[in-house]
Amino acid sequence: MIILAGTPIGNLGDASARLREALEQAAVIASEDTRVTQRLLAGLGIRNRPRLIALHEHNERQKAAELVELARDADLLVLSDAGMPTVSDPGYPLVQAAAAGGVTVTVIPGPSAVVTALAVSGLPTDRFAFEGFLPRKAGDRTRRLAELSGDRRTLVFFEAPSRLAASLAALAEAFGAERPAAVCRELTKLHEEVRRGGLAELAAWAEGGVRGEICIVVGGAAVEQADAEGALDRVLALAASGTRLKDAAALVAAESGLGKRDLYEAALGARRSDGGRADSAGLRRPPLGPS
Repeated sequence: MIILAGTPIGNLGDASARLREALEQAAVIASEDTRVTQRLLAGLGIRNRPRLIALHEHNERQKAAELVELARDADLLVLSDAGMPTVSDPGYPLVQAAAAGGVTVTVIPGPSAVVTALAVSGLPTDRFAFEGFLPRKAGDRTRRLAELSGDRRTLVFFEAPSRLAASLAALAEAFGAERPAAVCRELTKLHEEVRRGGLAELAAWAEGGVRGEICIVVGGAAVEQADAEGALDRVLALAASGTRLKDAAALVAAESGLGKRDLYEAALGARRSDGGRADSAGLRRPPLGPS
């Protein structure tokens, strides 16, 4: 079988008894960086010296079939550098291939930066979404944030220190300067820090330079943003940023509870004419008759 194992995100004391046992017994380990795995084995005092196979973002699709065949005859332990494989780390194509090939996949649960940051953020935890890293290009990032700006769930992002200030500024522009957020740095490590505040305040703080592994946690959109007029404006904004109008209407409908078809038709009408009127649902409509 294939065994996905969560590894410490900082503090080696978080290594579970099951992880230690698996490392002691493993004959083959596929890992994101074999050097990191060697340091993990040494740090945990593991005497076993398994065969190590590199499995990273540049080779995982090519390696998947080979590793699935290997796992038919022997257990294959899969590690990322920190946290859970497949979660913004290598492993997803391997699990896909294993599922398609009928090879069993199981998990040794372990630390996760996503839920750790969420837990300490002080923001709602009942509904949340993990968005990984924001796009590097400004235009792509703007479009992604336009799609997310009305999402009522708490959002969790990963970010590199060098891009933190720019990403927080972009979030403040898209979500509003006062949207509550938390920057969680070096979680479980010696210099762990959680900085809370509005997005604009955090962006100004990050301008001074921040180091370490970083998670950004952002509070969801307020309920009042789902009013009909605001929903229509959001559909039009998404469409202006490059999202297909039908897709924009569907996305906002899911967020707001308004009708997808109503939103789509109202957006079409708003595009055709600025002289629209409101219907009983509060959505702008084009005048009847020829436009």
